Amino acid sequence: MAHFRFRGGLLALVLACTTFGTWAQESAVGYIKSVQAQASVVAGGQTLEARPGMPLQLGNTIRTGPNASVGVTFKDNTTMALGPGTELVIDEYLFSPQKGDLKLAASLTRGTLYYISGVIAKLKPESVSVRTPTGLIGVRGTQFLAKVDPKDQE
Repeated sequence: MAHFRFRGGLLALVLACTTFGTWAQESAVGYIKSVQAQASVVAGGQTLEARPGMPLQLGNTIRTGPNASVGVTFKDNTTMALGPGTELVIDEYLFSPQKGDLKLAASLTRGTLYYISGVIAKLKPESVSVRTPTGLIGVRGTQFLAKVDPKDQE
């Protein structure tokens, strides 16, 4: 009988982990594609080491170390490359083209960001924005480079 309980407990643990993993992937707005050197993702107040394949959620903050870079791909194929010493927050993301729900908003608080537009910017360019400490970037083209210099924040 104890053998059966162990199996049942193990099965429950496996199902719980599988369900959480499925939920994390279903609610993911994008994924970490590449990581060079030290980078992290802050999710729900917890700091996790960034790794390729890691799902990203709304409200996540991506941080790169002084010699690091991270590549991110969103569900609509928007790609972003974050350079050294960068911090980017995923503020809003909606991608339901069949309903017309399209939005991508992020905040670049420091560092550099290279952006290449995906489906959202192609279908509804006015719904893509990147906020910086000194202004707001509205996406009207297919790519741009943004840099937030610490001197600009003084």
